[in-house]
Amino acid sequence: MKKSRKIIRRSPEPRLRVFRSNKHIYAQLIDNAKGQIIVFSSDLKLSSVKSKTSDTKSVKLEKAHEVGANIAKMAKSKKITKVIFDRAGYNYHGRIKSLAEGAREGGLIF
Repeated sequence: MKKSRKIIRRSPEPRLRVFRSNKHIYAQLIDNAKGQIIVFSSDLKLSSVKSKTSDTKSVKLEKAHEVGANIAKMAKSKKITKVIFDRAGYNYHGRIKSLAEGAREGGLIF
């Protein structure tokens, strides 16, 4: 874990940092050299996915996918296409995977 973190932090490319809580998911692009946030997106900012069904798992997956697509759109507006994916120790499945797929569909390469 420490070795992969060191590799991620030393990279000259921006990193796509993901945080998920029980209810929400957040993504941010961080410039490693300056230590500053370039763009930020979360499902709190996006309200287009509403609870159509009572299945909250599928709604959370849809929101995560939309957050990934939104962060990719904002990154492309800043002329960023290649990033390092920092999943912060979360397993690559569920909402994390959905967010990554949305970002890839939006044009980010990682």
